Amino acid sequence: MRVEPTGCVRVTIPRGGSRREAEAFVTRQGAWIAAQLRRLPARGSIFSDEERERLCARAVVELPVELRALAVRHGLEVTRVTVRNQRSRWGSCGRDGHITLNWRLVAMPDWVREYVLVHELMHLRRLDHSPAYWALVAEAYPNYAKARAWLRVNGPTLA
Repeated sequence: MRVEPTGCVRVTIPRGGSRREAEAFVTRQGAWIAAQLRRLPARGSIFSDEERERLCARAVVELPVELRALAVRHGLEVTRVTVRNQRSRWGSCGRDGHITLNWRLVAMPDWVREYVLVHELMHLRRLDHSPAYWALVAEAYPNYAKARAWLRVNGPTLA
């Protein structure tokens, strides 16, 4: 069972399960559902088409500048920056130094966006998610755990 960013509750019934069992499960989980719904933004705050266009245009201008400034601060070189409409990633980094960023980064708090940018930049030093990689992230952005927690809770509402 999951609560979608739209507030819709989606229940998957396993093979052999019944609708009646699923409904009983949902009833038992009422408190959990209510807590998840309280975490969602007020209805209507999901981006309108006009707001999405404005944010995308802003992202194409601002994100590469912000990323390159952070790269200089950390002594790193980015070969190329692309801003895209990604559904499941905030960013990615290729072996060639090409970093792709999600336009939705401009819609989140500055400190969370900075974490995502630093996360991708540290892949220029280490292209994995090993403990050594996370040590690089922690050194470059000590508050990274708080930013990751914010993304887990609030990130899905930006999609």
